[in-house]
Amino acid sequence: MTRTVLETLRRLIRINSVNPSYEQGQPEAAMASYLAGFWREHEIETWKQEVFPERPNIIARIEGEQPDKRVVFEAHTDTVSAVDMENPFDPVLRDGRLYGRGACDTKGGLAAMMHAMSQVKASGRKPPCEIWLAATVDEEHSCGGVNALCRTLQADAAIVAEPTRLRVATACKGCLRWRIEIHGREAHSSKPEQGTNAIVQMAEVVRVMDRDTRALASRSHPTLGSPTFNIGIIRGGTQVNIVPDHCAIEIDRRLLPGEEAGDVLRHYTTLLDDLRSAIPELSYTMEPPTILAPPVETPADIPLVQGAVDVLREMGLDSEPISVPFTCDASALSAHGVPCVIFGPGSIDQAHTPEEFVECAQVEQAVDFYQRMMMTDLTAGR
Repeated sequence: MTRTVLETLRRLIRINSVNPSYEQGQPEAAMASYLAGFWREHEIETWKQEVFPERPNIIARIEGEQPDKRVVFEAHTDTVSAVDMENPFDPVLRDGRLYGRGACDTKGGLAAMMHAMSQVKASGRKPPCEIWLAATVDEEHSCGGVNALCRTLQADAAIVAEPTRLRVATACKGCLRWRIEIHGREAHSSKPEQGTNAIVQMAEVVRVMDRDTRALASRSHPTLGSPTFNIGIIRGGTQVNIVPDHCAIEIDRRLLPGEEAGDVLRHYTTLLDDLRSAIPELSYTMEPPTILAPPVETPADIPLVQGAVDVLREMGLDSEPISVPFTCDASALSAHGVPCVIFGPGSIDQAHTPEEFVECAQVEQAVDFYQRMMMTDLTAGR
């Protein structure tokens, strides 16, 4: 039975694959089961790579003319939380757009890759290189899926599905996330002088870091702009009539090409140590990063990028490479030594929002792009 890419996308959206780290989340096992069935139906070799319990990567493979050359097409199967959405897993088609959680981030790209690969298989023609489609878990939390993939991966190029509005992206920011906790001393709220208020001390930390953040604007990348710093979560105290003995913040710092995570972390350690000189009783713990995704900057003159530019030009689409401000699985692949580009239907402006959608025409065009890329030698000269 022939199924359209939009029918496949609807089926993917109906599967709740909210990352288990978030509210309403559950393991991506149902996505894995659907993908495995799709590949069986199309007689394409596939296997599971266990990452976490009930959370496998699913990898599909087509032989190429050059068995020693491999191109990976990669898309993640998890999504962010859907608590603010009404009927997030009931896809709605309206005005040429398909709405639902994961529609653009990144089930639209995944569905397009699946149909491109099945069409290549059905054509009976071998692509120039071996093709893998890796559907990975956990991108929306700690990138556990792509990190597991990279442990044994050997590949010559990769195309990562993310919403870029059908533009080829050759650069993206990196991401560093970590937690800082202030340790105070509890006391009765009627005698606060007997304690050390961790929330008050954290307010000083936030003030110092906010002032330091203004200096980031002086550094800039030609296409990615400036690095960014955001304190996204703060938690502290136990109840209103107790001087709080703990307060913690969680930080998201976006990195530019050329910035090293170790240097960035040392900078913030120095800020805290300088503050402790002014507040001797300040006691803090800076925990190891929960996410350390390096920035990506793929040279424009390599066969992968030139191939993408040529394909887009043939399709009559904008072929000028762009940069994107977000971080994605391309970070891990690039750090592993695999040249990457990022490409997919939809816009990052709709991702993670209550009204997430993807333009249907872009999903259909993405199938054409991915199929053409699969049939192009993207490794010449490597």
